Amino acid sequence: MLRSAAFRPVRAGNAFEETIERILQVIKLGLLGYGDRLPSERDLAGRLNVSRDTLREALRSLQRTGYVESRRGRYGGTFVTYRQPAPRPGALRKAVEGFGSDDLEDALTYRLALETGAAEAAARRTLSDSQRADLRRHLTELEAAPPDRYRQLDTRFHLAIAELTGSPSLAASTTEARMRLNDLLNAIPVLERNIAHSALQHRAMVEAVLAGDAEAARRATEEHLEATAALLRGFLG
Repeated sequence: MLRSAAFRPVRAGNAFEETIERILQVIKLGLLGYGDRLPSERDLAGRLNVSRDTLREALRSLQRTGYVESRRGRYGGTFVTYRQPAPRPGALRKAVEGFGSDDLEDALTYRLALETGAAEAAARRTLSDSQRADLRRHLTELEAAPPDRYRQLDTRFHLAIAELTGSPSLAASTTEARMRLNDLLNAIPVLERNIAHSALQHRAMVEAVLAGDAEAARRATEEHLEATAALLRGFLG
């Protein structure tokens, strides 16, 4: 499950703050979208290793700020109310404010190292039929994504590959690296030609992973991430 990398145990000393951080990661990365229901309190508190009182306090704070809402009744629970805003002129420049050029290059390099390594590691594993089908499903959903859901499904696709490594640490690090760049990536306009180019790269990544070709998986991922970084630098330049 893609949300497992974000819904991981928090540190006891910062339980309230990190509980909010973990839930916001899942929401802002689009692992749970508008209208989706969060896991039950018991399940979520168990995953995060926090008390239900701490979890409820965090959820109340997120409800006050408009990220979730609680509903009662047979079909009740806590639901996501946050909608990712569509890219607007100047949004990318605003998102990069406070992101020095060195910080940006650091984040891009870190992402490149993590995701190329993840693709290579995933290709070296013997994947189950369900894992192979799940990766194909993520690719199909991404290729059919409408513009307003493209970034969300793109995130899910990339994190799905990290999950296939079988390394919770690598999956968590990839999630954090994506989160670090999330506002910037979401602010990039969805350009038809860029999406078509990315689709070829995504398919090459999947084919290499499923074929067990680690070197091809690394190359395809590197090509794709370098192209995304170039597009980002182009808009910022």
